[in-house]
Amino acid sequence: MPVDERTLPVAELRPGMWVSRLDRDWLGTPFPMQGFLVKDAEDVRRLAEFCREVVIDVSPERRQETRRPLMSLEGSRVGGVPLRKVLPYPVRHEVRAELDGARKAKIDMLALAKDLEADLKAGRPIELERVQTSVEGLVASVLRNPDAIFWLLGLVRRDHYAHHHALQCSALAAAFGRHLAMPRDMILDLATGGFLLDAGMSKVPPELLAHRGPLDEEQRGRVRAHVETGLRILHHAGLMRPAITEMIAGHHERHDGSGYPRGLVGEDIPLAARIAGLVDSYDAMINDRPYRPAMAPHAALQALYRERETLFQEEVIEHLLQCLGVYPTGSLVELSNGEVAVVMAQNPARRLKPRVMVLMSPEKRLYQRFVDIDLMQVDNDASGRPGLMITAALPAGAHGLDQADLFLGQD
Repeated sequence: MPVDERTLPVAELRPGMWVSRLDRDWLGTPFPMQGFLVKDAEDVRRLAEFCREVVIDVSPERRQETRRPLMSLEGSRVGGVPLRKVLPYPVRHEVRAELDGARKAKIDMLALAKDLEADLKAGRPIELERVQTSVEGLVASVLRNPDAIFWLLGLVRRDHYAHHHALQCSALAAAFGRHLAMPRDMILDLATGGFLLDAGMSKVPPELLAHRGPLDEEQRGRVRAHVETGLRILHHAGLMRPAITEMIAGHHERHDGSGYPRGLVGEDIPLAARIAGLVDSYDAMINDRPYRPAMAPHAALQALYRERETLFQEEVIEHLLQCLGVYPTGSLVELSNGEVAVVMAQNPARRLKPRVMVLMSPEKRLYQRFVDIDLMQVDNDASGRPGLMITAALPAGAHGLDQADLFLGQD
């Protein structure tokens, strides 16, 4: 399709125009990065919140298009089965109402991760029934309201990376499946695969996992062998469901072929493995590792976005952004009035306007009483600009905050 593009002030946009580029990154806006059709004055108003100018595509073919949906991953398969969708899952409980269910799922999964690590190191088989029961509890909570588990996970002091990584990857994979409106059986497989991604790491020497410098070729080979080891563990446990196997086998494959163990490229990587690789990388980035400190969730998403069509498929990254929000639940943020808050829940219609709990004053003093605010409900100021909004993402521990000490997960 030939492209005829023109730069236009946002104020001059009219319904029917196709916006192909912004004067800023798409990331951090509520608009699909593949472009969109301006439908009405509300679209123009929303654009004006983020941009002064945009680039529109005025080619004749584009004028005939309607608003394109978010890239759908149609044609993908999960465990050899065509991607199936059901009706979108409604939020059945508010965050606070789901906290008890999410807390039980978190406790069960962390205990399971601890016991599983000990069993695997001792050569004992996976307790398959226990894995399935615990994962079902986690998935049930995520389907009712995914914000609750991510809110609690954001408050946890992660003193054992492997255990929390298994839980977080399981929850992220389940939330991804929920976002795509997959059937429950597919979501259960994604959550199980996410939990067991690094099962094979149980056979890697601890000193190698804690190594701070670059690994030599022999060391890299020993670490990479965890993929094959994980597959053997699944086989011995009788847990060879195709989607789970795809996740274990392919969570280190990369879109450009630079991954391992097979160097698969693009859509040759099964969808379950593409999801696994993305959630595995994201969670690793937001945790302290021996070789680097944790990144803020928002910064991690930005870094992953920059790797679109290189390390990760663009469609999958875009879906992760839609699933988690620009500022994921549990993130520390600074507001436009200088206050510091933690993100409590997402507003899918306005990704930059989540519900937050305000923790610190503009002078960065801890409040005695924390207040919940839905940023989407805050009125604009007299000039029409948003009255209160997020201006910065903060790393964990910013301003001396330790969320685990604040009892924010209590009712």
